[in-house]
Amino acid sequence: MRYAKGHKDETHGHIVKIASKLFREEGIEKIGVAAVMESAGLTVGGFYSHFKSKEELVGEAIACAADQTLFRMFGALDDDGKTSLKLIVERYLSVEHRDNPGMGCVVSALASELKNRPADTRATVADKTAEFIQRIANRLPSKVGAKTRLRTASAIWAVMVGTLQLSRIVPDKELSTQLLKDGIANALRLASETERPNAA
Repeated sequence: MRYAKGHKDETHGHIVKIASKLFREEGIEKIGVAAVMESAGLTVGGFYSHFKSKEELVGEAIACAADQTLFRMFGALDDDGKTSLKLIVERYLSVEHRDNPGMGCVVSALASELKNRPADTRATVADKTAEFIQRIANRLPSKVGAKTRLRTASAIWAVMVGTLQLSRIVPDKELSTQLLKDGIANALRLASETERPNAA
């Protein structure tokens, strides 16, 4: 059967999107190649015409998931700066994000597994994390030095990721939601400290 031009690229992208969702929902180790291909509506035999290994798929799925979250939280790259930090933090620490890990942040969903992946995969995670932090830093006061903005942005990012993870662990939904609210307040408090006259 002959396929239209671009069919392979389209199929490749489809597999990556399916994998990125499944990995975030169930974990990288739990989801095998067969499960990904079945969910994608494809045969297992076709996997290796797209990827050399499962780890190659993992790397692409992580990058895909991170890009989805970046777009949802910050908007398009050429619109950078138009979305306020307050709105970004509220989007990230929302009940909707908490309850839908398969469509959310790959770092918060898979941190415990990502630290044990091969160097190339961890490098992808590091690059995407740096992009998150930089885009947070871009929303801090420009009068503050670049190093201070990055340090503060790193702390804000840590609060966001840690709070989201804890909110998913706590079985009491009321307490879980309060954790999200407190996380928003704490992240924004860190940001507000850069506005003080002695911030450097």
